[in-house]
Amino acid sequence: MNKYERLKSGLETTGTGKMKAFGSSMLPILKSGTLLTFVKETEYAIGDIVFCKVKGRYIDAHKVIKKDTNKGYLIANNHGFENGWTKVIYGRVMLGEFENKIIYRKD
Repeated sequence: MNKYERLKSGLETTGTGKMKAFGSSMLPILKSGTLLTFVKETEYAIGDIVFCKVKGRYIDAHKVIKKDTNKGYLIANNHGFENGWTKVIYGRVMLGEFENKIIYRKD
């Protein structure tokens, strides 16, 4: 089981999970190597950083930039690249920790 499947399973069973995210697509909000704490919600808002699946591919920490009742949620990184629409969101980031400091929090 890979890290995405473990996180997905945790969110489905306990409603929460943690995973490190790597890459520069969410700078300056999140840094590469940030430990993210996710929580499962019934609804997600524009601006939420989420763990989801778009076009069959896991996206571990990108933003919801639009919502549509038919299409679902439009997912993009913090630099304007749109991954696409999805109706499958597993959870949103509520906390980001980097080098033992909280760098992101959204309750």
